[in-house]
Amino acid sequence: MKKHNFRELIIWQDSMSFVRKIYSLSSVLPADERYGMVSQINRCSVSIPSNIAEGSGRTTNKEFVRFLEIAISSSYELETQLILIKDLFNVDTDSLIQELTVLQNKIGGFIRKMRTEIEK
Repeated sequence: MKKHNFRELIIWQDSMSFVRKIYSLSSVLPADERYGMVSQINRCSVSIPSNIAEGSGRTTNKEFVRFLEIAISSSYELETQLILIKDLFNVDTDSLIQELTVLQNKIGGFIRKMRTEIEK
């Protein structure tokens, strides 16, 4: 198996940048959402780079793919929450959703690449 340095992975770097944007967004949400939506979007966003990093340390590419799948699943959960924030709090999250879609596509492409390597 080829080991991956998560710090060198573009998907990890991009997801780290996205976490910072989500934390900025969470700071403008209502204070009474601190333990609700704010906590949830922060946890989801952190889950994405965390699972990429954890998976990179696994002993097989198959295990790494599993963690990449968890990361992309967290991104879909986060996307749902961004849609809810727009609907419930009238906060424009469209650009964040577009950026998240790009990240999802990158993670998906990396998963496909890893699966190809597994099949060799």
